[in-house]
This record gives sequence, structure tokens and C-alpha cells, in this order.
Amino acid sequence: MDTLTRRKFLIASGVVGAGALAAGATAYTLKDILATAGDRPADAGTLVLVTLYGGNDGLNTVVPYADASYQDARPGIAYDAGEVLRLDDRTGLNPAMKGFHRLFTDGRLAVVRGVGYPKPDRSHFRSMDIWQTADPVRPGTTGWLGRWLDTAGGDPRLAVSFEPALPPLLRRATTAGAAAATGPARRAPGVTGFGAEAAGEPPLQARAARCFADLDRIDQMITEVRDAQPDDPDADDDGGDPATGTGGRAELGAQLDLVAQCVEAGVATRAFSVSLGGFDTHADEKQLQEILLGKVDKAVTAFADRMAGRPVTVAVYSEFGRRVRANASDGTDHGTASNVFVLGSGVRGGLHGEQPSLTDLDDGDLKHTVDFRDVYAGLLSDVLATDPAEVLGGWTGRLALTGS
Repeated sequence: MDTLTRRKFLIASGVVGAGALAAGATAYTLKDILATAGDRPADAGTLVLVTLYGGNDGLNTVVPYADASYQDARPGIAYDAGEVLRLDDRTGLNPAMKGFHRLFTDGRLAVVRGVGYPKPDRSHFRSMDIWQTADPVRPGTTGWLGRWLDTAGGDPRLAVSFEPALPPLLRRATTAGAAAATGPARRAPGVTGFGAEAAGEPPLQARAARCFADLDRIDQMITEVRDAQPDDPDADDDGGDPATGTGGRAELGAQLDLVAQCVEAGVATRAFSVSLGGFDTHADEKQLQEILLGKVDKAVTAFADRMAGRPVTVAVYSEFGRRVRANASDGTDHGTASNVFVLGSGVRGGLHGEQPSLTDLDDGDLKHTVDFRDVYAGLLSDVLATDPAEVLGGWTGRLALTGS
């Protein structure tokens, strides 16, 4: 058996590697984030970005149930008028999204249809790079919220990820936002001391050791916070679901609970990133997607209700939608344009954007009717009080989804 060396352990733990180090992320404990409490104006807006990794099927999320072309293209997985949660006489929500439907009825949910970009890419990695850098032509090395962070003064704690790895979304030119993972660091039983630097080791390995020590403290802090919470017999155990294998992680509710605690404490953080994976539904989609959307619905709705009355805006998106026609496995393959949900007390609720045609297609895919940078521009302007042109390379379009 190979000896478990310190370097092997750091690599196995996911602490050493291009993804962890190249992003320039700084690991913070929840205590570090909470230490900024009181450092922000009470009326300053907060943006919470929820990424659904894998390419969520937009047509079975916001369902054009009255369109005969939809029913014809998906005979095995389409929803009919009696199954959806109606938004109007042509459009409805997936039946698993009862909380979102209530928010829509209350005027707190904006549904933006047909969101995409020119010359779409069906690759998970390329598409996510485009969405997170906000550059559909030549995705760079900085994320759009990372560039916002530069305009806001640069303190990494202004933009925080509660994901297991810092997304490109928060990457700046030289550093990045703060990473504070919700799950435990992976460790071998009985192994200790790997968080301490060793004399004479390479700089990157020493830095990895410091990151591991920080992650260990994060784990301890998260455990303390959870142990301090009252037991909830109705809590949803999101862990371990095999459907969440495509990026993100299962504990979306846990991530949003930490965001809520930070907002309630009045921390300086203005932007949070959380995620859920598993939406790459190539087979047996209907039941699987309902399970996943049910998790999103429960976690996001509970968060929205907890944040009611506060200047907190949530945006939910995925890297692409799915193709219009179902495949032979009762699933759907990688597509293009899809929906973005924006919700909160200050949101202009309702349907926004034009539903793409299901017959006038681009090689079997939907043609986008709203550029995703218009959505970002509205969030930057109305939630983060920033000139979108400074962050989006001079982009002048804007979709106003918040305010009166």
C-alpha cells in the first residue's frame, strides 16, 4: 500500500490543484464573514445567485402547455393543462414548484423567458464559462461578479461562495471572492497535522496547506452553527442524492440557510453564490427533474419567505436549456435558451421576455429572445447599485426586474 504522504493527502482532498489555486480564492470561516456585521447600510441590496448545474430543461420548468408543438415534440414527457401550475392561459410552472407559484401569485417572482446569447454552445463547460464571465464571444479569466467586486473596493468578503469550490463567477483579475464551503473537508480517519506548513516545501503546496487549515476551521464553524440550531423534524435531508452528480452540491437549503444568517447579521457581503447540480437529464427526465425542482422550490421559497421585507434579490439560472424534441430515452439533450427566475420583495413580478417559438428553431434549438447580459445589467444597476457598463464591457442593454 502506498504511504499516505502529506502532498498526496492534500491532492486527494481537492485542496491542491489548478481549480483551487489558479482562481486565487481565499478561504474564510463563517466567523470571518460575520465579523463584518454592521459594515453596510441597512438599505443596501443583496444579490443571491443560484446556479443549477447540468442544464435544466426550461420547457418542462416554465411549460408552454397550450402550444400543440410542445405536446407533439415531447409525447412521453410533456405536461398537460391539468398538471401544470398555471401562470396564464398558455404558460404554467412545473407541478413541483408550488412555492414558486405562490410567489408568482404574490407578485414576488419574475419569470424571464427565452434567455440566452448569440451563437450558443452546448458544452457544459464552455456554456458555464460564458454565463459566469458574461462574455459569449471570448470568455476570459474573470467572472462578472468578480469584476463587480473590483469596482466595490476588492474586499473578498463582499462576494462569498458557500459552494465546495469557488466558481469562476467570483474570480477577479488577481484574486477572488471568499470561499466558505458548507460541507466537511474530506479527510482520512486519524490523519492530523496536514494543515501545518512544512519547512522547505514548494510555495503552492504551502499555500494549499494553509487553505486546508482554513477549510478545517470552516468545517468546525459550520458544525457549531448547525449544532446551535433547534432540531427541525420536517427538515429535508438533501445529501447523497445521486441526481446531483453534475456539478454543484445537494445541500442547497443548507447553503441558503447560511446566506440568511449572514444577511440577518448585517454582514458587509453584497453578493452570494450557491448551487445545486444534477440537471443533465438525458433519460427518464420527468420524475427526476420534478425531484430536483422540488428541492429548488423548497429551499429557495423558504429563503425568500425568511428574507421577506429585506432588500434581497435571488436570481436562479442554468447554463443552458434542453432541445425542444425529447430523445428516445424519455429525456432531453443539451439545448440553448431557457428561463431565469428573479425573486424577492422588490421584484417586478410576472412574465418577462417573449416565449421563443417552438417551430422557428435553430438546428432544433430555441432562438433566444432576451440576452443574458440584459438580466445581469438590471441586477447590477438595481440591486448592486453599479454601472453595468463598467462590469459588462460597455454593454448598454438592461432588463429592469426590480423596483416599481
